[in-house]
Amino acid sequence: MTYSKAKILVVDDEPSQRKMLQANLSLDGYRVFEAEDGSDAIARVSEEFFDLILMDNRMSHVDGIEALKEIKKISPGIPVIIITAYASVETAVEALQAGAHDYLTKPLDMDELRFKVLQTLEFWRLKEDNILQRRRIENLFDASRIIGRSQRMKDVLETVAMVAPTEASVLILGESGTGKELIANALHQGSLRADKRFIKINCAALPETLLESELFGHERGAFTGAVGRRPGRFELADGGTIFLDEIGEMSPATQAKLLRVLQEREFEPLGSTRTVKVDIRIITATNRIIKDEVKKGTFREDLFYRLNVVPIQLPTLRERKEDVPILIEHFLKIYNEKNSRKLLGFHPRALDALIRYSWPGNIRELENVVERAVILTTDDYVPFSELPEAVRGATGDTVFSEISEGIRPGMTIREMEKELIIKTLEDNEGNRTRTSRVLGITRRTLQLKLKEYGLDQHSGEAAPEM
Repeated sequence: MTYSKAKILVVDDEPSQRKMLQANLSLDGYRVFEAEDGSDAIARVSEEFFDLILMDNRMSHVDGIEALKEIKKISPGIPVIIITAYASVETAVEALQAGAHDYLTKPLDMDELRFKVLQTLEFWRLKEDNILQRRRIENLFDASRIIGRSQRMKDVLETVAMVAPTEASVLILGESGTGKELIANALHQGSLRADKRFIKINCAALPETLLESELFGHERGAFTGAVGRRPGRFELADGGTIFLDEIGEMSPATQAKLLRVLQEREFEPLGSTRTVKVDIRIITATNRIIKDEVKKGTFREDLFYRLNVVPIQLPTLRERKEDVPILIEHFLKIYNEKNSRKLLGFHPRALDALIRYSWPGNIRELENVVERAVILTTDDYVPFSELPEAVRGATGDTVFSEISEGIRPGMTIREMEKELIIKTLEDNEGNRTRTSRVLGITRRTLQLKLKEYGLDQHSGEAAPEM
């Protein structure tokens, strides 16, 4: 913020006091506006944003503390300095508890006033910068999770590196769970806007009316429940990047408004006639085949071409299976640390099943499987039997498929039962507790069966004493 251009609202029911404050603050180049009392201040804040408010505590209609509480409901981020002629600890505490940044006492010392105004503006600038820096660090962490050594992922990251420093609109295409948000983060962090805001919104998560309000903002009274002015995501992203996920879910009416933002870089908030101009980069994503939506008429063709300046197609996990082992290692490290575990990895057969699986939920599903394994596995390595049924069954590598190969005409039920026990025991790496659980019998019954069939040494465990 350039402090000399900061907007300051002076609130006092004494005209002479307002004029005196305006004259002194104008010397420093501030843009000073006036409000006659607390109710007038509340109305002004509902209509526009101020960088700072100087407000008298004692006023004839709505006093400063009461007005402060209402202003904080409308715009919590505006710093307010309360001015009072009654220098007491109680007044100061009440003002600070109501949300005031600081307070001054009458008669005012103009040097102290100007110092506190400058100090307050600097404090809130640093606070905003710290918030932006934390968000940037979080985004960098997310971007660092883009893991892959497959050629498909190398091609994607090469495109990201080339496009990130430009102002081009990017459309990220891919199934759910392929990492579209991580790519959007990487594009922002590699851009010249990296020190500005990166605003994200999922278009599929909100109904049409609420989505419009979130994107474009609204004025007081624009709809039921709109008690004050609220800036939209486009306005908040000014100077930075906005990421619109699941753009294919956007209604035709909202698509038309988005097209105007792309073409004119301006829009009107809901319930307002004022035009807001913005300088933003727009990145979008969808799991739909957007060209098909254009053909069906559910997505505007002109908007598609505006968004699709640079398309980035993310591969599914089944198209980059060579990345599965390193993704497993990555998630294993995360969830070991998160759950204070020391799981060493997956048994070869389990790892083979994970690589063979088609992963309809992509990376998100793989992450879920690894987290589940870390929580439920009691051994150092995750056995095949601890994998979800879908992963085990889809590969055709189940205990029962192996048994079916060993079953032949003329076998007795006793022989088939023996084959079942042998295969299940092998599948569970000789662990009798897991084997009995899979077979649906008690460990004691399993021990008896093993002895009956002469298999009591088969698992490598000591035979139970009978």
